Amino acid sequence: MLVATWSRLSCKALSSRGQRTLSLFSNSGPPAWTKVVSDAEKIVGYPTSFMNLRCLLNDELTNVAMHVSKLIGTQHPLLNTARGFVNDNNLQMRGMIVLLMSKAAGPSHAASDLLAQDMESGIYPSQRNLAEITELIHTAFLVHRGIVDLKEWTISDGPLKDMQFGNKMAVLSGDFLLANACTGLAQLDNTKVVELISSAIGDIVQGLYYENYNNTEEGGLTDVLDMAVWEEQAFLSHGALLAKSCQAAMQLARHDRESQRLAYKYGKHISLCNKLNSDLQPFVKSSAGEPVSFSLSAAPVVFHRQIVGTERWHEQLQQVKTRTNHLDYSKLLAAVKSEKGVSSAVDLCCYHGNKALEAIQAFPSSEARSALENIASAITKF
Repeated sequence: MLVATWSRLSCKALSSRGQRTLSLFSNSGPPAWTKVVSDAEKIVGYPTSFMNLRCLLNDELTNVAMHVSKLIGTQHPLLNTARGFVNDNNLQMRGMIVLLMSKAAGPSHAASDLLAQDMESGIYPSQRNLAEITELIHTAFLVHRGIVDLKEWTISDGPLKDMQFGNKMAVLSGDFLLANACTGLAQLDNTKVVELISSAIGDIVQGLYYENYNNTEEGGLTDVLDMAVWEEQAFLSHGALLAKSCQAAMQLARHDRESQRLAYKYGKHISLCNKLNSDLQPFVKSSAGEPVSFSLSAAPVVFHRQIVGTERWHEQLQQVKTRTNHLDYSKLLAAVKSEKGVSSAVDLCCYHGNKALEAIQAFPSSEARSALENIASAITKF
């Protein structure tokens, strides 16, 4: 039932393909970020790209990959998602954070000595399995987001039948990944962890519903979205999975409630910090003459709307409309940058980064804790 609902919501997910952006977690990033990732991989015992090897080598997924290869030559976004899954280690950052959190917390007093003997690089096997499950769920989410709204199809995208085939593959392969994640979740044999991760999947579905509406121009023109609502929705679609996975990692090691609360807090704030970083990229990295695209529900825009007020906001929208009644995003970006929407979003990003640092500093000093601190610091740099 949940898988079917997720798929139906995803069928409307790409109403504005140009406004989809990936976060710092899923691009190569600056050299400093690459070093943060490389150092973290050494701490947890192996590169995060190994986390998806068992899935990549699965016969069923190999068959899916052969079908996806038929999309070569089209503009279907499933191709880019597939390339990133294979080639981009940073796509695995959520699992990496779960592993780092597991190692930073270490064994609990409630864990038996026999259980501690199973640890590898300071991490329990069940926690490594949880990290893989987290990545499978996130990847399934990315795959489903890559479904094209065929109402916007143009001949430059590729043959219509190929785009339709790509959509079918996105639904089926996303469902396949999610089903594998659910199977692995059951094998952890921990009802509390099952409850946590299942609720996170439900949160993603709810967040995706809101995101689909807010990412359309019609949704972005309404006045119902303020920063309090933005943070709530961003947590559902981008933060709940990591926050609850970090908490689940503590549960698997039998850590107390306070440790679980702090792990959840780190995952929540680092996710919101990362989402703000992603929303800010068009506003802090754009150069004159380059094509500009961003969502009207991006944090700087929402801040800007609050600052200038409803009446002024609608005036600005009218001023930046083209002859075809579409928005000129270059002009709108300039309007947003003329006020304090961007700086307010930067301040909020730093706030969440500091809250993440505050949570992780309660754990014992270690390489893993330092790596988590470095991740928080890297995401707050622009």
